[in-house]
Amino acid sequence: MSDQHATEFILWFDDISIDDVPLVGGKNASLGEMYRHLTSKGVNIPHGFAITAYAYRHLIESTGMDKAVSEILSDLDTHDLRNLQERGRKVRELIRKIKFPDDLRDAILEAYHKMEAEYGKNVDVAVRSSATAEDLPDASFAGQQDTYLNVRGDDAVLDYCSQCFASLFTDRAISYRHDKGFSQFDVYLSIVVQKMVRSDAACSGVMFTLDTESGYENVVYLTGSWGLGENVVQGAVIPDEFYVFKPTLREGKRPVVSRKVGSKEIKMIYNEAEDAEETVVNIATTPAERGSYILNDDDLLKLSEWALHIEDHYGSNMDIEWAKDGDGETVGTGELFVVQARPETVHSQNSKNITETYILKEHGNILTSGQAVGTKIGQGKSRVIETVAGIHDFQPGEVLVTDMTDPDWEPVMKKAGGIVTNRGGRTCHAAIISRELGIPCVIGTEDGTKKITTGQDITVSCADGETGNVYDGLLDFSINTTNLDTIPDTRTKIMLNVGIPEKAFVECQVPNDGVGLARQEFIINAHIGIHPMALHNFDSLIEKAAAGDEEVQQIVEKIEEKTTAYPHNKRQFFIDKIAEGVGRIGAGFYPRDVIVRLSDFKSNEYANLIGGKLYEPVESNPMIGWRGASRYYDDKYIDAFEMECEGLLKARNEMGLTNIKLMVPFCRTPEEGRKVIETMKKFGLVQGENGLEIYVMCEIPSNVIAADAFADIFDGFSIGSNDLTQLTLGLDRDSDLVAHIFDERNEAVKTMVKMVIETAKRRGKKIGICGQAPSDYPEFALFLVECGIDSMSLIPDTAVKTKLLVCEKEKEMGLIK
Repeated sequence: MSDQHATEFILWFDDISIDDVPLVGGKNASLGEMYRHLTSKGVNIPHGFAITAYAYRHLIESTGMDKAVSEILSDLDTHDLRNLQERGRKVRELIRKIKFPDDLRDAILEAYHKMEAEYGKNVDVAVRSSATAEDLPDASFAGQQDTYLNVRGDDAVLDYCSQCFASLFTDRAISYRHDKGFSQFDVYLSIVVQKMVRSDAACSGVMFTLDTESGYENVVYLTGSWGLGENVVQGAVIPDEFYVFKPTLREGKRPVVSRKVGSKEIKMIYNEAEDAEETVVNIATTPAERGSYILNDDDLLKLSEWALHIEDHYGSNMDIEWAKDGDGETVGTGELFVVQARPETVHSQNSKNITETYILKEHGNILTSGQAVGTKIGQGKSRVIETVAGIHDFQPGEVLVTDMTDPDWEPVMKKAGGIVTNRGGRTCHAAIISRELGIPCVIGTEDGTKKITTGQDITVSCADGETGNVYDGLLDFSINTTNLDTIPDTRTKIMLNVGIPEKAFVECQVPNDGVGLARQEFIINAHIGIHPMALHNFDSLIEKAAAGDEEVQQIVEKIEEKTTAYPHNKRQFFIDKIAEGVGRIGAGFYPRDVIVRLSDFKSNEYANLIGGKLYEPVESNPMIGWRGASRYYDDKYIDAFEMECEGLLKARNEMGLTNIKLMVPFCRTPEEGRKVIETMKKFGLVQGENGLEIYVMCEIPSNVIAADAFADIFDGFSIGSNDLTQLTLGLDRDSDLVAHIFDERNEAVKTMVKMVIETAKRRGKKIGICGQAPSDYPEFALFLVECGIDSMSLIPDTAVKTKLLVCEKEKEMGLIK
């Protein structure tokens, strides 16, 4: 920061660096830093200038405003909401009435006129606050002051600058500074005046260079909606969400590992009405806008590459706002822009060596569900508040239930035992603040204020993955704390069973050696929900529906409803969702092995999918019927298997997740194994190519008895102890009548397990277990160590406990020191 800069009213982005935070605030300093250093790397930053903190000091000192403000705030009590509101209102009114000194007024207008010369008369600009204590690594002042969009003309620029200065003393800003230990005059306000990006005619949003909930650092998390970005930040919409995997993005791959359509019910656009008091207005989106993605993969990857440039430049995880400049034809350039970047302030402060896992020990009636923020559980009496005017009734420890929040709600949010909102996505105000405060929050429930009544005992659980649930009653839960520095290494690999992609970024932080079983059934059931053959044959279903088949008409309607982002290619919907579901798990555990089991629904389970009854037989015992390997090469199913293979191939090749290995379930004979291998090869999944390994589930007695023959075909075995037990003992594990006989510890079962381990070791093939037995029975885990098994795949809840047990056993056996 030069001495000359220190007494300037105006500084252009070209003149500012990150060292100028005391002079121009965090937002301006970051914009200047990026404008000077990252535009050469292709990162687009809209041009603009800063009205400096020196200008603010000049304003308050030359007008005597500082003394007047100090007098008004002399008896401030931020815990008395009425006291806070009254004093905040008086200070804002005082500032808005003050006339700018002539020298400051002239400097602001001269700078704006230079922007007019660059962009045209009455150029549209954004007027935004940039506080000098804003966006520090350990304190986020983001959103504490106001932002004004689509500001045009001299009078409007001056008026909104005045309002921006006044916003330094909003109730929430006064309270936040006080609670963070800042004096009310430690923070000075600078203002950003920046060329608007015409996202009103396109889209905008926020991206983080980590997963905001788990802190997983290998992804870029992007979120956005149609129109100007204020709706995303304020939580007025449920936005689209995307994840891009950083390590393989750096290698030139296209790793969009997750895409989710948000409802996006409104969008903020320019208010073109004459004499309009507001410069922007919200309008309803069209059905086509609500059902489609806001960005294509090219745009997602470009933004993610920019995020990496920004993260690399700053050397820390970043919170970045982006916008698209119209459609490039009728409005704007069609280019993407970064309009703000600041350090991420929650996970950057957390210990990387200590993990906390919240576990709900009982379940009750679910009142409402939405998106989980964080991974904690909270509870208390609910307080339903419709508007901020009602926050005086809120009591410490209550669960706040409301439509959405903005910074005016913060004085009560910090006292809440949990937060529930109707609207918002995971980068909205409620999510950001609850994450910072460490309070469990469920957002975007749509009906929370209707389903929950004030005074009701409720439990807010964010411990079940991406979906957050609000339960009736105060449910029992526990907290497991693990110090990762104390976890020993073992010869036996301890892998995890993972089925829900949304949990991958949390579960990958449990000490592990990879994923021994990644199930596709949850992906097909929850993310797709449609029988693959119904998607493959969608055109013929439309013809049947048009011919008057009412059953098929209903199926077609349901498929259209679930696949709005794929209006012309339903087959691709299945391929993409398989790739993204498997890809998200693969990304979470990269570069460790992730063994993905090919789809293993039984015919009655497939029949429950949309359109399933059109394609599935009715079997008297589906458990040992048309399932697993026997489907993949069958003419009645092979087209569906081709789609599955294309999805897996996309995850491995296009996304670059070559740590994904594949496993064939319920393969009855070696001949069947060869057929499956050939069918996979036909669809591009070639054993040995690009490091592809193919394993076989050992879950049928024939897999044990003919293990040598199976070893000739496959790269390894994974014991499925559930099916192996039922088929060895000749019982149906779904039957209550014989359930008491089912026990993996039966000597016949253990003999089978020992036999196949011995064969695999003799043949030099990998062998592990992915069944439930070692998770449920510690003595079974010790038996497996004695047999020399290579790996155990466990449910995450038991992984650490079992690893410690295995370590002691291996020391006893002399396998490790």
